[in-house]
Amino acid sequence: MTRIAAIVPMRHNSERVPGKNYRMLGGRPLYHHIIETLIALDEVHDVVIDTDSDLIASDAKATFPEVKVLMRPDHLVNGEIPMNDVLLNTVSQLDADLILQTHSTNPFLSKAVLSTAIHRFLDQVSDGADSVFSVTRMHARFWTETGTPLNHDPAVLLRTQDLSPVFLENSCFYIFTPELLQQTGSRIGNSPMMIEVPLHEALDIDEEADFQLAIAVAHLKGSL
Repeated sequence: MTRIAAIVPMRHNSERVPGKNYRMLGGRPLYHHIIETLIALDEVHDVVIDTDSDLIASDAKATFPEVKVLMRPDHLVNGEIPMNDVLLNTVSQLDADLILQTHSTNPFLSKAVLSTAIHRFLDQVSDGADSVFSVTRMHARFWTETGTPLNHDPAVLLRTQDLSPVFLENSCFYIFTPELLQQTGSRIGNSPMMIEVPLHEALDIDEEADFQLAIAVAHLKGSL
């Protein structure tokens, strides 16, 4: 049996949305949403919170006693530290064959999408897949900052739905082995799989406007 650990890294401070990880959304701290989803995943054996926040650690231990809380060392707390360095520290403390890493800032990510991603990866490992990352499919005209078209010819005005799609790495989740991370320092290997996430699940809270949108979505979902 493949032992899978789900990791949710969370810092206490957030520059663009202060206190976002524990800010209330739909009557609960933001991070509760993804933790509850991960706990409900049959494929996941261990749910792990990596944090420097005493507040999050205390609340998590009281609310989710089955979740393992790892306190992040001081030298990895700065927001400019690469996430891969943080994950290397976390993974070194776990007994797992496979890592699923996601974020508290994806509160609408579903159990179904995560379960599908895990099984698709496990089914294709024998064909050479070494990692998974989540994407959003986009049919749109993209340009560089200098005004150069990236994926279309302005002289041939195709309908956007007829353009070849481009895929946005949306950071909703990553699946990888500890060995890949330790050997390459990256969550994404040389033979990754892309898993599409529906747009309504891929909302990522990065700015204050994102949080306000999440509040509206949570209110709508609660009223349905």
